[in-house]
Amino acid sequence: MGSLHDSRIHKWFATSPPVAWTFRQLRELLIGSLKQGPIPQHVAFVMDGNRRFARNHHIETVEGHNLGFESLARILEVCYKTGVKVVTIYAFSIENFKRSKHEVDALMSMAKVKLQQLAEHGALLDRYGASVRVLGQRELIKPDVLLAVDKAVAMTAHNKKAVLNVCFPYTSRHEITTAVMKTVETYSTPMHNLPTPSKRTFSESHITQHIRKQMLEEDADGGAEQPESRPSSPSSKGTTQAEDSRSSSTSTAIDPPEKDASNGGPPTYLDPESISAQTLNDNMMTADAPPLDLLVRTSGVERLSDFMLWQAHENTSIVFLKCLWPEFDLWQFLPVLVEWQWQQKKLQEEQQRIRGRSKLD
Repeated sequence: MGSLHDSRIHKWFATSPPVAWTFRQLRELLIGSLKQGPIPQHVAFVMDGNRRFARNHHIETVEGHNLGFESLARILEVCYKTGVKVVTIYAFSIENFKRSKHEVDALMSMAKVKLQQLAEHGALLDRYGASVRVLGQRELIKPDVLLAVDKAVAMTAHNKKAVLNVCFPYTSRHEITTAVMKTVETYSTPMHNLPTPSKRTFSESHITQHIRKQMLEEDADGGAEQPESRPSSPSSKGTTQAEDSRSSSTSTAIDPPEKDASNGGPPTYLDPESISAQTLNDNMMTADAPPLDLLVRTSGVERLSDFMLWQAHENTSIVFLKCLWPEFDLWQFLPVLVEWQWQQKKLQEEQQRIRGRSKLD
């Protein structure tokens, strides 16, 4: 109890008017200096360590989660003040349903209350123009909790400046599986039956691939005339993979529009060869979010725990901190942001060197 008592004394001292004013001024100064450099547009947090914090301080687990919410509110304010556009938090993993019923029920009840508090008029999200989006398996949420979740989403829907993605309940494998299923469904549906039919002509990559194959076959047969259209060979797919990825969002049709089933011909489908990473990205729950710049996990555990596996790309900075989530505030987050800015400066310098060499060549 001594540690918790010291913590309360520290909190009382920090909230005394002169000290609180000094800290506010210093915080604004630090945030202002951060804004002079690049700011990550999408930050994700694995809020780990609430239960361990509760054990270490001999308090109820639920109280540890409550203190974790207070930490979240502090960090959200720092993020939105500095200019972060999207914050994604791992609020509840599907695996968390394996915990005791008492803890799961407490977490669900807390989610109802805290989401409403965040979304209230004049509250934190409203002040910074942030909307709530809940990502995960809605069917696993209790009806009363789902009602509160939808209410929070509706209350902040008018906010357009920033976003808070609440992953609840969520696992990345489920998200990726769902994205693959959506893609398969789209590419297995005749184009005239799709919700937004888009009967496009062949893409440039598809035409290039088709011409290359014809030329190869003509060379092999001594210039013999080949049929006008043949199925693509597996080897030719690799040669145009980069071109296909650029045109993935404008998926192509296997058959020309005039052969569509609505005109009495065979059904026309989107070309599966146009499927790329961007196609799946467009079907992810975070499809409209900027790329993930920074992922932070507290508590000293160094694993992603099935969170943001798709979104964590080659330039995502992943940071593991030893502090527990209820202890996480500006003073722990500040060095992370400064380090990220330094890495961005190095990356920009490297890109400039590469461009300089390209011009010389």
